[in-house]
Amino acid sequence: MKLWGGRFTKEINELVNHFNASLPFDCRFYAQDIRGSIAHVTMLAKSGILTNDERDQIISGLTGILSDINSGTLKFDDGSEDIHSFVEAHLIERIGEAGKKLHTGRSRNDQVALDMKLYTRDEIDETDGLLKTLLEELLTIMKANLDTFMPGFTHLQKAQPITLAHHFGAYFEMFRRDRSRLADIRRRMNTCPLGAGALAGTTYPLDREYTASLLEFDCATVNSMDSVSDRDYLIEYLDALSIIMMHLSRFCEEIITWNTNEYQFVEIDDSYSTGSSIMPQKKNPDIAELIRGKTGRVYGALVSLLTTMKGLPLAYNKDMQEDKEMAFDAFDTVKGCIGLFTGMIASMTFRKDRMEASAKNGFTNATDAADYLVNHGVAFRDAHGIVGQLVLLCIDKNCSLDELSLDAYRSISPVFDEDIYDAISMKTCVEKRLTKGAPSRTSMEAQIAFCEKYLLEN
Repeated sequence: MKLWGGRFTKEINELVNHFNASLPFDCRFYAQDIRGSIAHVTMLAKSGILTNDERDQIISGLTGILSDINSGTLKFDDGSEDIHSFVEAHLIERIGEAGKKLHTGRSRNDQVALDMKLYTRDEIDETDGLLKTLLEELLTIMKANLDTFMPGFTHLQKAQPITLAHHFGAYFEMFRRDRSRLADIRRRMNTCPLGAGALAGTTYPLDREYTASLLEFDCATVNSMDSVSDRDYLIEYLDALSIIMMHLSRFCEEIITWNTNEYQFVEIDDSYSTGSSIMPQKKNPDIAELIRGKTGRVYGALVSLLTTMKGLPLAYNKDMQEDKEMAFDAFDTVKGCIGLFTGMIASMTFRKDRMEASAKNGFTNATDAADYLVNHGVAFRDAHGIVGQLVLLCIDKNCSLDELSLDAYRSISPVFDEDIYDAISMKTCVEKRLTKGAPSRTSMEAQIAFCEKYLLEN
């Protein structure tokens, strides 16, 4: 069924029809499209544009279509141009003349704008729920690893000792910010475009605020031209999804590194690993690698939509049909990646002994050795040079600062005494970092309490 055939004297070219059609992908909107139509006819009846009987017939027909699609009885294979014409054609087929009144006071332009907003809003809520589950898993790991010492890195070089709880806490903050971005986008996008018509509203006395309330929007959109041509919310959402994927990719990069034979900080569970077709010893971190790889795919959707929108004059243009396929792919990709990542870290084994040994062997306590000298009256710049010499000595002896003899310490500086070993122990190095946000147990317990409160309230 075509919604626009009266103006034309020739059948559309079949290739053009195929190129123009969007039903193969906008069929995803069927629930949102039907929900919007039910709200629309409810408003039309309230405004006296339809009778209550017409409203009830239409709603009954739409409800039946929704049920049949959900059950698989009704398939998207009738050659309709888009989901809007598909629903309307089947409605008319089922209830007759009353079905032809469904489109009163409405254009496909404001209809598709509504459907995309409703669908995106639902996607935001689903993605937010997945992120919350991920945060809950991160918090569980943080609580269990307050005393799991490991090296912290800068420039991929071992820098200072931290804990696994502290490291995972950094990612908790990233994903917490991701959720705040989603909430901000959802709030800003929550205006209803239905009733804007093709671009200039309609002569029917529509109650747009009533329609908005039925669909759980905060209000109706303010400008009808902007209503049908706005895709800012979708660009913002794809941007937020890109940032989520960037965070997942960074985390995956670290897990891939930690999983190597050289590090052995973690062991990825067999259920989240794969093997090699030729090398029987291999156990590959393919899930982490695929998540890292799919990040570019989501970035591509964002760039694609920005490129599509950058040259479009007001108001609606058919180019905007290209807002869907890559966006849908990005939605599915991100949700799948969050879910898989959460399962992967939940089943991962942490090699605490390897982490602590790596921290010791990487001279991560060198700064604390310098602070020891400062606390014994040595100027920091001199202390820095002394500890640098100690590190060179350790490298020559192939040992850590913890393993260096007191005589060796005193050969560089007579200030050192037996208490140096306690001062540079991993536990001391971490526990005396008490500032807010630092890795000590005291600081991390405060951070964990904050995280728990956040998850309860959000």
